[in-house]
Amino acid sequence: MDLSLNALRTAYLAGTMDPERLCAELDARAESCLDHNIWIHRLTPAERAPYLARLAQSDPRELPLYGVPFAIKDNIDLAGIPTTAACPGYRYVPSRSAFVVERLTALGAIPMGKTNLDQFATGLVGSRSPYGATRNAWNAEWISGGSSGGSAVACAKGLVSFALGTDTAGSGRVPAALNGLIGVKPTRGLLSLAGVVPACQSLDCVSIFAANVADASRLLSHAAVPDAADPWSRSGHALSRAGTSFRYGVPRQLEFFGDAEAPRLFAAARARLQALGGEEIEIDFEPFLEAARLLYEGPWVSERYAAIERFIEEQPESLFPVTRQIISGGRERRAVELFKAQHRLQALKHRADQVFTRCECVLTPTLGRPHTLAAVAADPVRLNSELGHYTNFMNLLDYSALALPAGIGTAGVPWGVTLFAPAFADARLLDLGARFLGQRESESAPAQPAPRASATETTLVVCGAHLSGLPLNGELLARGARLVRACRTAPVYRLHALAGGPPRRPGLTRDVARGAAIEVEEWALSAAALGNFMAGVPAPLAIGRVELEDGSLPHGFLCEAHALQGAEEITSLGGWRAYLART
Repeated sequence: MDLSLNALRTAYLAGTMDPERLCAELDARAESCLDHNIWIHRLTPAERAPYLARLAQSDPRELPLYGVPFAIKDNIDLAGIPTTAACPGYRYVPSRSAFVVERLTALGAIPMGKTNLDQFATGLVGSRSPYGATRNAWNAEWISGGSSGGSAVACAKGLVSFALGTDTAGSGRVPAALNGLIGVKPTRGLLSLAGVVPACQSLDCVSIFAANVADASRLLSHAAVPDAADPWSRSGHALSRAGTSFRYGVPRQLEFFGDAEAPRLFAAARARLQALGGEEIEIDFEPFLEAARLLYEGPWVSERYAAIERFIEEQPESLFPVTRQIISGGRERRAVELFKAQHRLQALKHRADQVFTRCECVLTPTLGRPHTLAAVAADPVRLNSELGHYTNFMNLLDYSALALPAGIGTAGVPWGVTLFAPAFADARLLDLGARFLGQRESESAPAQPAPRASATETTLVVCGAHLSGLPLNGELLARGARLVRACRTAPVYRLHALAGGPPRRPGLTRDVARGAAIEVEEWALSAAALGNFMAGVPAPLAIGRVELEDGSLPHGFLCEAHALQGAEEITSLGGWRAYLART
């Protein structure tokens, strides 16, 4: 099933799907993922019935999120359903949903359940929960990231169209990177915190996980409504869309913590921004890193303690040992330490903000390297801190951020990058993120005219591991290729997942009688570069002519028929990205 907002809307309007049937199919799919420890509470059919009853009396054309299934991190209230913050002793049943949840359900979205998290949203690993460690959607021996791990994995496994998380120190970005998703860490206060269990309230944000930028952009616009009852709510003017030429910063001090794949993937991401017209400048990252250290080494941990002071004093045994250790560290902090730290933070922000006089945004890894569940269990505090290297400063310095998938790294686990900018630059980041991934940022935004190949260039159509952000895309970028457009073939092709790997590879074959339109990308490169590239294409793949839906016939990847023995046909999914999202 394609759970994107556009695909669901099309199916509902055509009458080929209805919300009740969709929920039943997603429930069946969720049963196959129980070992991933995604949910703390999945809604029963009876608990979901009021939402479906309302939709049955509504016109899908009048509700922009009609029948869209979503997941809610279990530190965000859903009326009538327990909120635990991953601590059974803290459990309560709210009579009212969080403001953001009310907003989304009013527009037609269907809550599917409450997701697992690092207890009290304290952690970036996804394994600090009495409900079990949430497992990575791509490799179950590796961490999901946290604290919003359950929400991210629910989305990555295709159990929901999108999911809500929270982000204080990276909880909406690290899980996005490790599960191949878009992670929106909006400007602080842009999404209401009413009905959210506080972690570090002055820094908390509600975040959004989605499979594509278009959905993320639309969901943010629906949810970003000022809340007069929330003292942390604020609004601002979104900056203009990114221009065709822009400047972006890259830290002079890069750290990958020994990961072998991450430097290559980050180099490819830099090359992709340059191919989009970006000019790279080197920046001093030390002010950002020093600010990041203040979050847990400074007095802000006392804000976490204040959020649950009575509970932790009365029921300390209810907390996970590592969670209790971290939060209890805030008990004895003095007020003078807070003021000193605030003054130091202001000085660091003054220095960090100077970067944005030279560039519109900054590109960093979202994390240096992923970890196995076993490694985190053996060294929980140090490895958790390592995961926050590129994330902990963001809310302290009041920036907006967007996490983007940037390829497959160690052990087949996704890896990602983050674009960040000053507060209220959310729309600009989403626009640039869409271009980075070769996607459209939103339905309402006019599509950017596709740059055509020049007289000295030719084009190549790719359908698998060479797509933007996937493992072999760097082979194109290294030859100076640039993305022309994301498009589809004529409806005369079949797509198969070939046996073998890694990396996993598709086989595209022409079949006029039984074929369909397949999502592909068209890249421009010089004739010499194409010849060099073609020389390295291994059998059974070959470069031939691929017919696109507009009738053009550029060069492209095709597959010899004999290679389909033992392959899985995936034509019905419509493209390789949809297949990867399903597996």
